[in-house]
Amino acid sequence: MTKFPVLILGARSDIGNAVAHKFASLGHPIQLAARNASALETGKADLELRHRVPVTLHEFDALATHTHKAFVAALPQLPQIAVCVVGLMGTQSENERDTEAARLIMRSNYEGPASILSVLANCFADRNSGTLVGISSVAGDRGRATNYVYGSAKAGFTAFLSGMRNRLAKQGVQVVTVQPGFVATQMTEGMSLPSKLTAEPSEVADSIARAVELKKDVIYVRPIWRFIMLIIRNIPERIFKKMQI
Repeated sequence: MTKFPVLILGARSDIGNAVAHKFASLGHPIQLAARNASALETGKADLELRHRVPVTLHEFDALATHTHKAFVAALPQLPQIAVCVVGLMGTQSENERDTEAARLIMRSNYEGPASILSVLANCFADRNSGTLVGISSVAGDRGRATNYVYGSAKAGFTAFLSGMRNRLAKQGVQVVTVQPGFVATQMTEGMSLPSKLTAEPSEVADSIARAVELKKDVIYVRPIWRFIMLIIRNIPERIFKKMQI
């Protein structure tokens, strides 16, 4: 069976690394894209040695949206699967005080990912095949006082992926929305996270690979999050305003 390239956007992240290893273990060539891509040389060598697949490095800045068309055009081969793990959490307290910090969170979690996936979507639609995977967040399911800047950007990204899935459904292009919940990564290091609700990066990667194979649309990495967020979404506003969750 022919194995097509898998593009990892945001490959320096813990989830990006796990996703790269998962698809490489399935025999797919890997395209690693990130800022300061040369810093991924060690990871590239590890993937090639461990999984015996070709790996290429590509300089990519999600926030430099004007470069995205040229970035895709310069890839050695248009991927069959593209996984966007670009994101930035920040802190709600800083985002409330600093509008530039808030703007960076919004751009990193919505504008940049939506821009690059839009370019890839057009290429995949022209080819009538391909899979686009976007990492969103359960934080986007309802705005909450503790992280509404990050959550609002993820809500926008979730809506974007939903609309793109609706648009591309008849053009042979699959769009997967991933809702990880808590994940044990460098981004959440130092946070007190409940173990039963916290996934490992490898768990996220396994879920993505399974979703691609089974043609799923929206996945919650740990299914319990689907029920948790269903409850949170349905709390009446008059009660919700008094809560700090």
